[in-house]
Amino acid sequence: MTLEFVRTLTAVAALFANVVTVALVVMLVAVRWSPAARRLAVGIGDNALLLGGLVALAATVGSLYYSEVAHFLPCRFCWFQRIAMYPLALVLLVGAFGRDRNARRYGLPLAAIGICLSTYHYLLQQGVFEEGGSCDPLAPCSAAYVWEFDFISIPYMAGSGFALILALLATSWVRRQAPASVGRELERADATLTNRSEPLVEEPVS
Repeated sequence: MTLEFVRTLTAVAALFANVVTVALVVMLVAVRWSPAARRLAVGIGDNALLLGGLVALAATVGSLYYSEVAHFLPCRFCWFQRIAMYPLALVLLVGAFGRDRNARRYGLPLAAIGICLSTYHYLLQQGVFEEGGSCDPLAPCSAAYVWEFDFISIPYMAGSGFALILALLATSWVRRQAPASVGRELERADATLTNRSEPLVEEPVS
């Protein structure tokens, strides 16, 4: 694979992640009134750890390709984003195969911190913020080794991955809706218990 091919491939993957993220957000909003959206969200949520872990793994492999194969020197903020992304792949995949839904609670803050770092780094490349003196002159944080379609850089790709992981994890909190028949049975059971708990009042004898 050539470097140009990998650049284009990862840029397209970032755009695809954006589309899926927007679709997931729309689905989560529609859950309140659409049973179909709820069923879809529950189905995705049941596999959110696996899907999120695969996204994090793909982002990890991509970043390692750029640094170890293409020999792009990671900057300070690149390392910060790696610190957030690399453990995500391990935490989410281990949680998925171990059926540990608590893994989503560990992955959520990592993804949230990661997207904040990616957003700041991307704005730094855009010149919105000035580069601080803590950045290495040999690997400046404002340098864009990848600039596909005139707006996609490596921080943009990382941020797209973090956003998709956040959206996937959010679906894991959507609960299944009980069928209407079950709801009616529960209401009748509650009414029966209420009637039984009411004290009997004897009428006075005249």
